[in-house]
Amino acid sequence: MIRLVAIDIDGTLLDSRWQLPDANRDAICAAVDAGVEVAIVTGRMYGFAQPVIGLLPCPVTAIVSNGAVVKSPDGASAVRHLLPRAVAKSLLDAASEWPDRAALIFDRPRDGQMVIERIDRSDPLRRAYAERNRAFVREVEPLESALTEDPVVVMFNGPVASMRELVGRLRSLPTASRFSVNLTEYESRDVLFVDVLAAGCTKGATLAEWARRRGYARGDVMAIGDNLNDMEMLEAAGLPVVMGNAVPALFERGWAVTATNDEAGVAAAIHRFVLGG
Repeated sequence: MIRLVAIDIDGTLLDSRWQLPDANRDAICAAVDAGVEVAIVTGRMYGFAQPVIGLLPCPVTAIVSNGAVVKSPDGASAVRHLLPRAVAKSLLDAASEWPDRAALIFDRPRDGQMVIERIDRSDPLRRAYAERNRAFVREVEPLESALTEDPVVVMFNGPVASMRELVGRLRSLPTASRFSVNLTEYESRDVLFVDVLAAGCTKGATLAEWARRRGYARGDVMAIGDNLNDMEMLEAAGLPVVMGNAVPALFERGWAVTATNDEAGVAAAIHRFVLGG
């Protein structure tokens, strides 16, 4: 019997237009009404996940920043895995040639959840992104001076080739044993997101930790995802379900497959495996 459903946001809960299908919303609330806990598990920081969570008219848990923070339905931080400031500084030093690709994520109420060195206003997409999220984004130069407390994530994003080069550099650092690297790749858009978190922190590790705290066995947990940073989450669940639009690596595992995000695959999985029909 499934007692906890873990659901990724981008490429999973939302369709390809970044909209929440009504069928997904209704299925999630039907599961909650049936006594099942639903956790939204995402690489987004909490401020960026809130607008999506707010579309659900039922209480859900939020596991954000790839497992770094767990928020209860009232927004309180129930779990935090922080990255030591000294480690964060070593990461920024190693990526010094990509200052416009780095960001610090903190567990803060609103302003300064994300800190970047500067917004590249010559790039229409980055400018629009910053303007849309200005309530959460703060510019600080140099970025390392913003390390007044331990962050939850040091994040980088950019073209796939250059970010893979950066990942290799980070993994060769003397501090490599003190952090973990999570990757989310969108090959068709040539974008790779690199999230560096506290050692051992992944969506999967935090999902397993939360399940233990709540008294759920592994077999009580279903997880639904579509990308590389969902791999550990799917492995942590007794019932892993892969979206029909997932990256190829997930299909190789022989896990159950649901419909695509444009076909309300989350709703289909909940009805099939949780609601019994």
